[in-house]
Amino acid sequence: MSKLATQEFIAEKARIVEAPRAPTQVDRSFEIPSVMYGATVALYLGFLMTMAAAFAGPGLIIPLAICALFVIGGFGVPMVWTRLAPETRKRALGWGEFANKGIMTNTGRLSPRDAATQMLILPVLIVFWGLAVVTIAALI
Repeated sequence: MSKLATQEFIAEKARIVEAPRAPTQVDRSFEIPSVMYGATVALYLGFLMTMAAAFAGPGLIIPLAICALFVIGGFGVPMVWTRLAPETRKRALGWGEFANKGIMTNTGRLSPRDAATQMLILPVLIVFWGLAVVTIAALI
């Protein structure tokens, strides 16, 4: 059964011990090379630039600028988050390291080619889709 425990009772029975302070180890690197991260951002912004160039008009300036800010914010916040305290010794993979090891995922290690394909397939398809839309609009 439950009983009401007063603060005096708890203070009388409790033994307070100073816990040792160990440095916190965090890994916020995502193991993604900066080149791949930058390529992803560039592809998304390239899509927006394609749309802005093809359908330029005063009515689209603000919506496309907002979309560009969302892309920059969506990729900028995680980039800043990886550099926040507590400091970590682990950094994003360099290109050479990525080419040798690949990336560890939830389902196992991916080769560099498979990791690059998995990471860049959506942005590349979006850019191609944008180019197709622009081509169709130019032909019609």
